[in-house]
Amino acid sequence: MSRSETEPFIIAIDFGTAYSGYAYCMTPQNAEPVPHLRRWGQEQGQETPKTPTCILFDGNGKFKHFGYEAKHKYLEMEKEEATEHYFFENFKMELYNKRITNDFEIRDVNKKPMNALKVFSAALRFLKDDALKHVFIHTNGIRYIASDFTWVLTVPAIWDFSARMFMREAAVQAGIVTPFSGDKLVIALEPEAASVWCKKLPSDGFITDEHDRNALQQTPGTHYIVVDCGGGTIDITLHKVLEGGAVKELHKASGNDKGGQKVNKKFKQSMKEFFCDDLWEEYEKHFSTEVQRFVYDFEIVKQGQGEARLNCYYNLAGLIEQNQSKNKELFNDVKGLSWNKGKIIISKDKMEFFYHESLVHITESLYELLNRHSDVKYILLVGGFAQSRVLCDHIKKEFSDQATVLCPKNPQDAILRGAVMFGRDQSVIRTRKSAFTYGLSVSNRFDASKHKEEKRFTNKEGDWCKDIFSKLVGKDEDVGWNETKEYTFGPIERDQKSMKLSFYRTERKHVSYVDEWGMEGPVASCVVEMPDVKKGMNRTVKLEVFFGSTEMKAKATDVESGSTASVKIDFIRNQ
Repeated sequence: MSRSETEPFIIAIDFGTAYSGYAYCMTPQNAEPVPHLRRWGQEQGQETPKTPTCILFDGNGKFKHFGYEAKHKYLEMEKEEATEHYFFENFKMELYNKRITNDFEIRDVNKKPMNALKVFSAALRFLKDDALKHVFIHTNGIRYIASDFTWVLTVPAIWDFSARMFMREAAVQAGIVTPFSGDKLVIALEPEAASVWCKKLPSDGFITDEHDRNALQQTPGTHYIVVDCGGGTIDITLHKVLEGGAVKELHKASGNDKGGQKVNKKFKQSMKEFFCDDLWEEYEKHFSTEVQRFVYDFEIVKQGQGEARLNCYYNLAGLIEQNQSKNKELFNDVKGLSWNKGKIIISKDKMEFFYHESLVHITESLYELLNRHSDVKYILLVGGFAQSRVLCDHIKKEFSDQATVLCPKNPQDAILRGAVMFGRDQSVIRTRKSAFTYGLSVSNRFDASKHKEEKRFTNKEGDWCKDIFSKLVGKDEDVGWNETKEYTFGPIERDQKSMKLSFYRTERKHVSYVDEWGMEGPVASCVVEMPDVKKGMNRTVKLEVFFGSTEMKAKATDVESGSTASVKIDFIRNQ
């Protein structure tokens, strides 16, 4: 069915490293929005706000299952059948710090390659279709289509723009939006989405009541840090509450790839050290599906505090018995690990060791931020990894004398609920910090007193200097929501009939030429036609750049003819 454009129907997808889910809102515009979360896992005896980010394809690359269903189907397979299929898990992190191209490939758990765009778009298509089915069931059988909704897709704040553009393209291929309805897809930064939700919560919305009864949004001027503890990344953002409840970003997002999966990797490495004679490597090689079950069990126990116990599965027990019958040594002496009647016992200290690398990076990032901003009142812990008692207790121990550490009662829900709110009103994030210095390559009249001689070139209009970096916005500058900045450029020849605009970026704040060290680009380009040459050199191209969103857009207009060219700063490389 079609609907009025004034009806703010929202579906938000939180595509996580370890778990994914969605929430929707169909509340009228003049009413307080109420996000509804899909619950997962009932068929498997569970009920969670997200489902594992696992996807299963058959041997021909045809999509079969996603989430709990994919995980359980794969784990039930015999080795031969499993290796014939494609099973991907935790694949979101393949986009972190990678050079992304349209033909970028990722590998499944059995090291078999598949086009990354195919994998991500199949996952998003499943979530889209499931959301529309879920809405149909809960709206008395009213059938909606994707274009009836504004879709919100969350991404880590520390992701490069190329990864964000990749996710947008995956959403197009998934049928969430079309190339011509891109404004119906909003990219939300995960810690920002969590911030939007958490600032609304009263004190009883958090695990602790150690702060004022008022919600954060009712206390303008309050500075607070959001630590988004995901399975893959740790994103840290500093916000200030403004009058009316909107927020301002005071420090650009920082973080790393030391999320919950790092703890799992440490655990698996310790298993290799604990078992003698490469037994664990043999277990991984021959019984990969059972290893998956073992790691999933660890996912559950790592949320607790203190000693952990893991049951030994059938094939691991079989390998141990084989070695035992050959009078081989079974276990190495590894501090904190022991074996007792078919169970692996992990001491409290050893569990904390698994967390060490992640906790060090979070701690260092927070200390650095707090040293720069001493007036921070709260530290908010959100995301699935924030469910860990080890992590929460560590942050409270380290920082409770500097700020009140808070964790929502459902930290895994915060991003989804906040993404719905953000989709309803993107102006809630009033200003952001530019992560880079952005600019254009231009040619100006050559001036020997300030230009490099090797940059000089000559045309019929005289001497020019090429490759000059014309800054549009600097690193760490404030850019407002929905803010558009205008710039003007002129031709370098009187009969010039088009102008190519090439965009560059750098983490440096002061740059003269686009080929200097630290420059990246061109990261995008567009060509605007200039057919009316009557005014010769006295012509103008107006460039409008939209900075305030989580993505950048630019529109160039030839003032004389009205010819326009638009571009999104697309950082997916084709070369």
